[in-house]
Amino acid sequence: MSILNIVHANIVVKEEFELNAYRLLFFLTLLNLLNFVDRQLIASFSNFIVPDLGLTNAQYGFLTTIPFIVFYSVAGLFMGILADMVNRPRLIAFGVILWSVFTALTGAAKGFVSMALPRIFIGVGESILTPTSMSLLSDSFPSKRMGFAAGFYYMGVPIGVGVSLLIAGYLGESLGWRNCFYLLGGIGLALGLSALLFKDRPRKNIKEDEPQQTLSKDTTLEIVKTLYKALSTSSALRFTILAGVFYHIVLGASGFEQLWLVQERGFERSNIAQIVGWIGVFAGMAGNLIGGILSDWWQENTDQGRPMFLFWLALLTLPIGIYYRFVEPGTFIFWVGIVIGYFQLGCFFGPTFSTVQELVPDRIRATVVAFYILTLNLIGLTIGSWGGGVCADWMEASNFQEPYTMMLVVFSIISIISIPCYYMAGKRYKEDKVVLNKVFN
Repeated sequence: MSILNIVHANIVVKEEFELNAYRLLFFLTLLNLLNFVDRQLIASFSNFIVPDLGLTNAQYGFLTTIPFIVFYSVAGLFMGILADMVNRPRLIAFGVILWSVFTALTGAAKGFVSMALPRIFIGVGESILTPTSMSLLSDSFPSKRMGFAAGFYYMGVPIGVGVSLLIAGYLGESLGWRNCFYLLGGIGLALGLSALLFKDRPRKNIKEDEPQQTLSKDTTLEIVKTLYKALSTSSALRFTILAGVFYHIVLGASGFEQLWLVQERGFERSNIAQIVGWIGVFAGMAGNLIGGILSDWWQENTDQGRPMFLFWLALLTLPIGIYYRFVEPGTFIFWVGIVIGYFQLGCFFGPTFSTVQELVPDRIRATVVAFYILTLNLIGLTIGSWGGGVCADWMEASNFQEPYTMMLVVFSIISIISIPCYYMAGKRYKEDKVVLNKVFN
């Protein structure tokens, strides 16, 4: 074979690899969209479910966090370790099918307990997707493109939240909330089976003659030790994780957004779900694409990495997220506040998950994503959602005029702590990259 033929063959193989990478990215983004549609359904249908089942704010906050988040977060750590060892598309298929079955079963809930139980298994199923997907994407795209790839994948978050609201707004009255749960469960089963059509990707920095890690006590302990060593070595990694936790406190509290808009701002439940749903889709999509591209540019042109990009993003947007709670509903500033909230949500995920993967050895990428998800959800979302429900109930009992408004403002103020954390992570980023390279290579 001539040199030209060899070169041509290599180009064809490379182009096919890149094409398959983008196909995989699109499919995983679709699964992540479904993931957040299903996860968000209770919040989107809050104005239907809360009165139908007679839930208190604390019970509603509990349903959106504890049964789901505890199992999602803890199981996710083990799933991250598993994703570093086994066939990843098959693992994803199992997770999607599992959560879809129990999403459908949630529609049959008759009360607080019967709604809480399926949420446990939904949490276990959904815990598989993101650690495994981020590991696959890291093996499919070069490091300089991971901000874009992660940002595109995380378009599933705001779009999924938006689509969930659109389902509540357009189908809630006609189909009923229970039938919507059944419908989403069926769609998930079909997509879960489709994941089996994808092949696993070669893992980076693992030689062909090097045996792949297998699931055992020793390999699991080795992965945990490596993660602990990375956390101990890199303050940038620790500050990035801490910033994400504080940011997720206000995200947890935002589960009461639809209740706030209807009960304290006077909107009709289906109409406001439709409006906010469309805002979530387009503002979130813009945030993901712009955040991914700008964070990649920032990474290439500064020594401070993506955490400093997130610092400026939070510094500019979080104050607006507090101010718009007090303005007249329907005014320009009011809608700007809602748009900014979804735009910021879209910008967050790509840069932050790219950062935590860059600050650990390649062999534990899925594990660090799972650990990060555990801290974000088990601490941040739980404090925001369940704590927000308890706070709202207490404010109602204490005769506060607008308990949802005050609760959301308090939790937004708490989340401001994320700003100095991102600043410290950005200042330490370059130095920590050098140190980690010496420690693990």
